Amino acid sequence: MVTIKDVAEYAGVSVATVSRALNNSGYVGKQSRIKVEEAIKTLGYYPNEVARSLYQKSSKMIGLLLPDISNPYFPLVAKGVEDYAQQNGYMIILGNVEDNIEKEDMYVKFFSQYNISGVLSAATGKKSQNYQVPFVLLDRALEEEDYSIATDDHLGGELAAKAIIESKGKQVVVMAGPKNIAGANDRLSGALGVLNSKGLSYQIFETHSYQVDKAEETAVQLFESTSHFDSVIASNDVYALAVMKEAIKRGYRIPEDIQIIGYDDMLFSRLMYPGLTTIAQPAYELGFQGAKMLVDLIEKNSSEHKKVKLKPKLIMRDSLR
Repeated sequence: MVTIKDVAEYAGVSVATVSRALNNSGYVGKQSRIKVEEAIKTLGYYPNEVARSLYQKSSKMIGLLLPDISNPYFPLVAKGVEDYAQQNGYMIILGNVEDNIEKEDMYVKFFSQYNISGVLSAATGKKSQNYQVPFVLLDRALEEEDYSIATDDHLGGELAAKAIIESKGKQVVVMAGPKNIAGANDRLSGALGVLNSKGLSYQIFETHSYQVDKAEETAVQLFESTSHFDSVIASNDVYALAVMKEAIKRGYRIPEDIQIIGYDDMLFSRLMYPGLTTIAQPAYELGFQGAKMLVDLIEKNSSEHKKVKLKPKLIMRDSLR
């Protein structure tokens, strides 16, 4: 393994000169810098980023906290984050929090120990005041956060309800997402506003999680605790597909007997039959723009917007009449 000492010997300079050249932390003569760069290239030297981060009290690493990596929505967010980060010389450290405050706290401490340059978080526990580095909240934006990027979930809820009405829904079940997630409350508010304005009959079915492993159990509970409905506004695509599966098992036809609309527009929503009508969130764009906002903060570039809301859109398929 090539060391900084090997680079210094090959270039004919001191270790301190190599260190200054690598870290841009002091004067290095033009010829010395050229020799160092040639030595690095020839020897194939890769700086120890952990050691460098300890020296500079910073790193080229970004922490990304996601609530549930098994939910297909969040890998798309992560891809957007990673693509922008890599294009700008940063690497991502992923923390799969699973809506667990203790796990999130563990990652907060880990990020601090390794001098992470900044944090992007789609989790719901630790907020920006817990970090000493730039922080951007993804997806689950809160009013008290200085920097955030999310989808306009209120508009998304309105679009879902309008689609149900236009598809002749009469008795609607609205699946309300977890109350501790602002976006879930916005979706519910948007949907109920439209349904109330049209005087449509509806029931609210509360869910306490977006976790994938809870979806089928939740769908069973919906059918066992709720009756006389012909339409479901699901909290996300995963839960919408679980409801479709349970409805078919119970002998209902989709969409003739029960019609369903999801939220997210994940790949499998278009691959199954009947195809799931859904509200599309720009997951990749959300991650990409969130990473850009964070890198601008890290590098002290001016940020045009502190709070960004992206627009969702309706994707019509076969699960609505």
